[in-house]
Amino acid sequence: MGPSGRGFAVNVAKGRVLFRTRIKFCGMTRPGDIRLAGELGADAVGLVFAPRSPRRIEPEQAQAMREALAPLVDAVALFMDNSQDEVREVVRHVRPNMLQFHGSEDDAFCRSFGVPYLKAIPMGEAITQTAIALQLKYPGAAGFLFDSHALGGSGGSGQTFDWSRVPLDLHKPFVLAGGITPDNVFDAILATRPWGVDVSSGIETEPGVKDGDRMRHFVEEVRRADCHQ
Repeated sequence: MGPSGRGFAVNVAKGRVLFRTRIKFCGMTRPGDIRLAGELGADAVGLVFAPRSPRRIEPEQAQAMREALAPLVDAVALFMDNSQDEVREVVRHVRPNMLQFHGSEDDAFCRSFGVPYLKAIPMGEAITQTAIALQLKYPGAAGFLFDSHALGGSGGSGQTFDWSRVPLDLHKPFVLAGGITPDNVFDAILATRPWGVDVSSGIETEPGVKDGDRMRHFVEEVRRADCHQ
């Protein structure tokens, strides 16, 4: 693995290394969309429990949706300043493979649930983040997710940020989010070389309702970008 923790596979025919960018479809609200995500090759799906999100679902809904997951597809539970009891309820009922925190949660809170976590980092309004500061502040994070929301805001806005501001020399994997769509994910991957990409509004017809054709096109563009690196 390189400095950003990227995985790779060797293309024997062409004698060169191909990176495989991981794909996460977030804000899932329908079992059928989750089944399609697995069929298309998504690595993870995101279930939102953040209080103010239009894609928020209840733990009881999430239980049923988790049953639609294909083997080897991870369930990621997303929170934003939820209480400890709320997170514990989701962990108990949904059994997510990973947690994702978008609020003011500190490292001790995020790792107190015994589940690996991603920390979402706001990059809106020209916020500057440094690799050293992030890794010191969240030493227990499995990785980071760079999103376009401003400090105190939430993701899923459909807005991008300046990808050149992604901090260099991270020693943990990072996921790129914020306004990623089938039309720009190719350029986003070539510009930042992330471990993974996270899409929500970019594959929707309305909040929480995914479009199968856009999901398929998104996956195709990610794989096209992988072949150009």
